[in-house]
Amino acid sequence: MDKLVVKGGARLKGRVNISGSKNSALPILAATLLTPETCIIHNVPDLSDIRFMLEILAQLGAKVTFENGTVTTRAEKVITEVPYDLVRKMRASICVLGPMIARCGQATISEPGGCSIGDRPIDIHLKGLAELGAESHTQGGNVFIPKANLVGKEIFLGGKFGSTVLGTDNVMMAATRAKGLTIIESAACEPEVRDLAEFLRKMGAKIVGQGTRRIEIEGVDALGGVEHTVIPDRIEAGTFMIGALITQGDVLLAGADPDHLVNVIDRMKSCGAHMKCGPEGIHVSTSRKLSSIDLVTETYPGFPTDMQAQLCALMSVTPGISAITEKIFPSRFMHLSELRRMGARVELEGATAILHGVDHLSGAPVMASDLRASAALVLAGLVAHGTTEVNRVYHIDRGYEHIDEKLRALGADIQRVR
Repeated sequence: MDKLVVKGGARLKGRVNISGSKNSALPILAATLLTPETCIIHNVPDLSDIRFMLEILAQLGAKVTFENGTVTTRAEKVITEVPYDLVRKMRASICVLGPMIARCGQATISEPGGCSIGDRPIDIHLKGLAELGAESHTQGGNVFIPKANLVGKEIFLGGKFGSTVLGTDNVMMAATRAKGLTIIESAACEPEVRDLAEFLRKMGAKIVGQGTRRIEIEGVDALGGVEHTVIPDRIEAGTFMIGALITQGDVLLAGADPDHLVNVIDRMKSCGAHMKCGPEGIHVSTSRKLSSIDLVTETYPGFPTDMQAQLCALMSVTPGISAITEKIFPSRFMHLSELRRMGARVELEGATAILHGVDHLSGAPVMASDLRASAALVLAGLVAHGTTEVNRVYHIDRGYEHIDEKLRALGADIQRVR
């Protein structure tokens, strides 16, 4: 099993190219099941989660190639069952459910299990699909939808912690082939949802309102092949932004879209960071220690939960007391115990992390618990005195394309050890 060995002390300087969005590419790849025609998708990041999705598409009958960031698919026939052995590898595999129902009228898929960042049930997905006419039942860990006659309807998709991105994706994809008009109220409005909607529109879907809390979809008889380029990954961009700030560096996030990071940019500016947005991307720098922060993670356009762990790493070495409240996944704080091993002073009060900024962290062996926690520990290692060993880096390979190579190109002393 690989680990990342990080020696702290280097300032990050230079240019880093931001990869395509994982959270956009996964549902777009699933959406290729909606048509028997060829789809070509560019700017797809080379990640283990992407490879898992391509494996699922192939298992479902699609012909798939992946080369130099471009995926080509052709699903002339679609099998209606996804086995547990594939679903267990990646929770986002549930986003094939909507396309399977729309294309075949039935589906069997294993229900995803638990997750280290907290409970993420699929009940809202199933509720929305049932409203369209795809009634399901669960037995033996599998979700069965035996026969679906999809009819458009007004559907409310709000949940306890806000809107659901993959739930919105699933219902939107299913609704493209439903009879009549579907209205999704309390829809997720993340850039990744907008990107999926744009992909579906290119296929011939009739969708308006993407990017707002109300999306309207008029069902069509058939969808066609399409060529599309995936948007840049805003979470990868935000992570490298934190990397520049925690090392008091100077980095150009090439290709990053500032419109997708308005809240993050604003909060970092309020802490004293220098941000300059231009046609090439986002230029990040700071010449001094930042100031502490109080914030709450929220659904888009609020501060993203996927940036919470990285922000904790930054605030652990920022003077003053910071309070970071997690509203999306209240138990998503497993990285705090590992930051404590490195010398961070942090307490957890309910769903709020209280961080007392220290002068420095100390390198230590640490264990990654999930994707974003992995990134946070690498960031902490960049500024720690000594050497940090981040174990279980298969987590980070799920969502960051060649992160060690990109950091090394910026001047970091980081090595992958097998």
